[in-house]
Formats: sequence, structure tokens, C-alpha cells
Amino acid sequence: MKAQDITAISAVLPSSEAAECLLELLDADAFTPTVWEDIETGIVRLDIYLEDAAQADEVEAAVRATAELAGVTVQLTREVLPAADWSEAWKRFFHVESITERITIRPSWEAYTARADEVVITLDPGMSFGTGKHPTTRACLEFLDRLAVGDLTRPVLDMGCGSGILSIAAKKLGFTHVRGFDYDADAVTVARENAELNGVVVPYETRDLANNLDQGAVVLANILGPVLIEYAAEVACAVLPGGALVASGILDTLYPEVKAAFECYGLQEEQTRLIGEWRSGLFKRPEEV
Repeated sequence: MKAQDITAISAVLPSSEAAECLLELLDADAFTPTVWEDIETGIVRLDIYLEDAAQADEVEAAVRATAELAGVTVQLTREVLPAADWSEAWKRFFHVESITERITIRPSWEAYTARADEVVITLDPGMSFGTGKHPTTRACLEFLDRLAVGDLTRPVLDMGCGSGILSIAAKKLGFTHVRGFDYDADAVTVARENAELNGVVVPYETRDLANNLDQGAVVLANILGPVLIEYAAEVACAVLPGGALVASGILDTLYPEVKAAFECYGLQEEQTRLIGEWRSGLFKRPEEV
């Protein structure tokens, strides 16, 4: 297989709920699964793209085992795609979409005329998570829009930046000090490219939650629920006194555990948002006395 080729593993799933359950349970430290729902056919798919073909057997076995554990029926296929083919194939799932009254997401390949008061985020997400279509990203953007009122000099920290969508949105909403990081070096590269595409400057770094030393008055953590629980101390410590945490990527059934974990470290739930099976939370840290 040529070095530039991609091995694609696809699982056709019975519903978006089944896909979300599988995504939550799947141990995906070494690869990035993406869930798509074809708006034309209604077919729900979980796609995994691998640059290293040697991973394919292990990844396919992991998907099968996780599906069996979750009681989800899957139809798995595997194929080799030239890089040019795979990078174009998924674009049919991603179109211009209004997220809030003033935030709109536009894929880089679609034309769009914005209103004068509209914040348009142009994205080419590549292999990174974050297009605005997933309920967790949508909820984060809704909370961020509400937080973009008042002092816009409050520092923003995007933990697990993915495509950069949240940190780019923060800059375009007017926040002046925005930073981001991700454990995936490819995601950091994509985030930097998307920031440049949007004409904003956001410093992105490659590191993980355990090695984060940055803090923010607005902290964005669109990360899977089990990871938020495991690193609750690190995430909570990143929130400055009087600051806010937007936590997402959490199945509704797991949300009480996430909430309890953050409350152990002094954060107080202010509001939640449920979209489908995914619940996101806005937490606040009290001012120091």
C-alpha cells in the first residue's frame, strides 16, 4: 500500500443513539472515530481512518468487541482509499449550519453570504473532531455565545481543541486572549490551519490534560465523559476563581458522575443542556474570599 493511502473502517449502525453509545464506550486512544448521519439516506456510520494499515485488524476487533458489549448491531467494512479520495468523500455530510442566532459554521468549500451581525466560522476539519454538527459541539458553542458578554479580556482555554472550532469561535466572538491544546499533533496542525483560514491568531500546543499548566476564566472541555471524570482535578484546576467551565462530550446517563467529580474540586453547576443523548454543563468557580 502506498504511504499516502488511508485504510478506512466503517460501521453502519441502526441509529444515531447506537452510534453515540458505541462512541462513548470505544477505547480510542490510538485512533479517532467519527460519526456521520447521511441527511439524504438517514444512514448512520462510524468511520475510522488509519494512516497505518497495521492497525486495521486491532481497530476492527476493538469496534466489534465494543459493539457486542453495548448490544449494538454493526455492519463493518474495510477499504483502502487514496488520500485524495477519502479527504473528499465525507464532505457530503457537512454543510453551512446556523448554531445560534449569531454563530454559523461554514465548510471551506461552500459559499455563504453572512449578515453584518453574524459570526461565521469557516472550517476544514480534516481528520479532527469538530464541525458543529455533533450535539456536544453545538452545546459548547451555545454556552460560549452566552459567555461572550461582558469582559472579553477574560482568558479562554480550549482543552482538547480538535479542529479548533471552539477557540476560533471565542476569538471571533471578541475574546482577546485564547489558547488551545490537544494530545493529537494532527489535530493541532488542523486547528492552526483553521485559525489562519478564519484570520485569527490562536496559540495551539500539543500536550495532554495531565501536563496542562494553563488556566482560563473560560475553560472549554469538549471531551468524553470518562476522560473528564479521570482528569476532573486537572480540568477543575484550570478554571480561575470566578471563572466558568463548559464541559461536554458526556452521555446523559454519565453526567451525574461528571457533575459529582467537578463538585469535589469546588465547581458549581449553573446550567445544563441536553441535545439527544448528550448532556453538556456550564460550571462556575466561586470568587475567592
